[in-house]
Amino acid sequence: MTSHQRAHLIREWRGLPEPPPKPDRQTTAAAVIGKVMASLGLGERLRQEEVLGAWKEIVGDFIASHAAPQRLEKGVLIVQVLQPTMHYELDRVWKPQILQKMKNRFGERTVREIKFRIG
Repeated sequence: MTSHQRAHLIREWRGLPEPPPKPDRQTTAAAVIGKVMASLGLGERLRQEEVLGAWKEIVGDFIASHAAPQRLEKGVLIVQVLQPTMHYELDRVWKPQILQKMKNRFGERTVREIKFRIG
């Protein structure tokens, strides 16, 4: 019998109230890494990698094969597009939908704008 179990048993036998449980202070490894990265000034870089990595999942295979994100600067996602026709389609038709999906996934402040560049 451990000392904790013994103390619990004596409290119960004497009719004493149980002490309040200790707060749970467990955190995930991702939260700890995020805090360390932010303290080192690398939080923006970590966020950029998340956004660039999620591009194909957000836009789909077809668009991802014709357009690739290059960088995220101050909330502006720069995307390189292979063809002028695809640039027009993305900029005029798909941009609001893609931007909304990005904002839903990463928050309003992470991706505020998308700029498409032919290249």
